[in-house]
Amino acid sequence: MIRIFALMLGGTLLGLAGGEGAHVMLRSRVQLFHGGSEWSEVRADYRFDPTKSAVIVCDMWDKHWCTGANVRVAALVKRMEPFLEDVRRKGMIVVHAPSETMAYYAGAPQREKMLQLPHFAPPEELKLNTAPPLPIDDSRGGCDTPGETEHKAWQCENAGLRIAPEDYISDNGQEIYNLLRARGVETVFYTGVHANMCILNRTFAIRQMTKWGVRCILLRDLTDAMYNPQDAPHVSHAEGTELVVEYIEKYWSPTAVSGELREGMR
Repeated sequence: MIRIFALMLGGTLLGLAGGEGAHVMLRSRVQLFHGGSEWSEVRADYRFDPTKSAVIVCDMWDKHWCTGANVRVAALVKRMEPFLEDVRRKGMIVVHAPSETMAYYAGAPQREKMLQLPHFAPPEELKLNTAPPLPIDDSRGGCDTPGETEHKAWQCENAGLRIAPEDYISDNGQEIYNLLRARGVETVFYTGVHANMCILNRTFAIRQMTKWGVRCILLRDLTDAMYNPQDAPHVSHAEGTELVVEYIEKYWSPTAVSGELREGMR
């Protein structure tokens, strides 16, 4: 549990969690007054045990149907791979979750050991407040490359991300929940794409795991949104992604930065 010691509305929330282990600064949003429209950014220092933590790599496919998404995923891969190598060395579990590609990994040791885990029944889902619609319009698929239409283009995870022998592979929420309980995982960090779609809505995603009482944290520098600036609210792609990150901070989970996470485990 995070114990809060100081609060500055409109500024920073300074927190300290008791206990030993690694730590990372979390960012979230709080509504100042019930029914009001003003939100304040808050921060808290969160302590966690890396050996009781996991990183989920969401839908970092070998190929996306949108060229713009492919370009941004390629850039993410270059930052994500050294991050994953680092957290493995600290004892964190890495789960590769390239949805709709499990047939490709049939027989892989990292897939087989996931399937061999004991079943754990999820708890009754938490009754959470209904979140409003997303702050961006992704109804046309969110692709910012003109003329491209949605279709399945992926076969496996991006080859730039190594699947280590100790890693796991799954795109199934129940399977990943089994892993979390079997290994005593207390905190799950999310990386990958896309923040307004799969990161929120897959069966293993932030929305479902939060309902099951799992502590979820989005690494906001290792994600991206599917957003076309030609659609509402007509801001740049980077600003659209930040709006989605802020939405997640308001209604679903705090976020952190991967560099600060790595530094906090040294």
